[in-house]
Amino acid sequence: MANSVVIVGGGTSGWMTASYLKAAFGDRVAVTLVESKNVPSIGVGEATFSTIRHFFNYLGVEEHEWMPECQATYKLAVRFEDWREPGHTFYHPFERNRVVDGFPLTDWWVQKQPTARFDTDSFLIASMCDAKSSPRYLDNSLFDSTFERGEEHRTTLSEQHTQFPYAYHFDAAMLAKFLTRFGVKRGVRHVLDDVVDVVLDDRGAIDHVRTREQGDLHGDLFIDCTGFRSLLVNKALDEPFISFQNHLPNDSAVALRVPLDMAEQGLRPATTATAKEAGWIWSIPLFERLGTGYVYASEYATPDEAERTLREFVGPMAENATANHIRMRIGRSARSWVKNCVAIGLSNGFVEPLESTGIFIIQNGIEQLVKNFPVGDEAIDENLRDTYNRQAAHVMDGLREFMVVHWYASGRSDNQYWKDTKTREIPDGLAERLEQWKVKLPDQNTIYPHYHGFESYSYRAIILGLGGLPVQPLPVLGKLDGTAADREFQLVSEQAAAIVDKLPSQYEYFAHLHGLPNERREAGSRR
Repeated sequence: MANSVVIVGGGTSGWMTASYLKAAFGDRVAVTLVESKNVPSIGVGEATFSTIRHFFNYLGVEEHEWMPECQATYKLAVRFEDWREPGHTFYHPFERNRVVDGFPLTDWWVQKQPTARFDTDSFLIASMCDAKSSPRYLDNSLFDSTFERGEEHRTTLSEQHTQFPYAYHFDAAMLAKFLTRFGVKRGVRHVLDDVVDVVLDDRGAIDHVRTREQGDLHGDLFIDCTGFRSLLVNKALDEPFISFQNHLPNDSAVALRVPLDMAEQGLRPATTATAKEAGWIWSIPLFERLGTGYVYASEYATPDEAERTLREFVGPMAENATANHIRMRIGRSARSWVKNCVAIGLSNGFVEPLESTGIFIIQNGIEQLVKNFPVGDEAIDENLRDTYNRQAAHVMDGLREFMVVHWYASGRSDNQYWKDTKTREIPDGLAERLEQWKVKLPDQNTIYPHYHGFESYSYRAIILGLGGLPVQPLPVLGKLDGTAADREFQLVSEQAAAIVDKLPSQYEYFAHLHGLPNERREAGSRR
């Protein structure tokens, strides 16, 4: 078994990995993390999706312990603005479809269309997001008692049997600091130094990494958390990188950290993605500031143009904010695990960040590493590596396909960027699936067949919201008695109104959690 692990690189991926390995193995595996004082973290991945709770569950960390330290808020959905046409809005919520007489309620919506909003007609969470509601009451109970039964310690992604109703927004740099303290307290050796060389042995595996000030760091297993540079897997071990650029053109981003009075603004429990001329702008409400950035294709906009677009979108509050320009490497390594080195996070790969998949990719990589941890027998370890690499590749390829659907199925076509999204090359297999979905909305048998974190309800929400893919009512629904579906639509409306009426605003909830005076809490609750 690998008795010592050296993690090269800190940030979110490095410290998530270090803290998780310590939670899993304790003192049975020595963990060293080396990071430079001179290399800043990318640190813009501030939105997640709901499976992240398994990470904190595995560490045994409660929300009240980490959320206030990371300016964290709840995320119940992604809110899409202007993707079909200017002024059009819809939500992709963390909520599975209700089923009526064997058919998802969204299928019934295509048949009946009780209003023009499939999301508020079919899901509770859409109305909660519109109202800026917290998913928890001030006594910390959830709006839906279905999820209050609790979970056993150390659950993983494979235990995601229900669709938990929320994820998180957080300051990624603050989370890395929190996890640094968590990991070091549990025995992670923290080395602040620059890695100046990666030394291979006669088998081509990594023997050690050489640091500028503290000499050589040896280990049985090395984890590459060096971000887009991928110093170990792609550079030292020369593993090929498979680009997704032909499918997903957005390769750049510019980000701002904008101080805002959230008591005045309110905290919508959703990541907002607003379509723009050469990409889209994210808006992530943290407790004391707004995280925002423009993801764009450099083929259609220059960095200066992108920054100008972002500042105009944010308005006067962006005037003194420093812009962080990022060049993104879209794609994945042919293999994530090469010899005795595993790439986790950006060093392995990255897809379009629209659905907040960056943290999920890290989490999946860590969990799979623990489940396939090397035992020291080369024949067995080779099989474990193959299992890991297949699963990691399926996740990345599935995410690529889901992201491509967002552009291909968008109704927007008002400039060359948006026109080209309909004619770009699409991944193998997707063309056939798109034809199936025109006749029958996606189900678990007609989406990408391997685990990638998204279920068929997500595909249905995206297709119905974007409006660019022609969708027909299922013919059989016209032959069935739709009374039960009518009742269910009415029930969704009634339940949403009742829940919104009783829940505190998200600002009020977090002001309470942060211990702010009542007048500050009430200011936010009126927004």
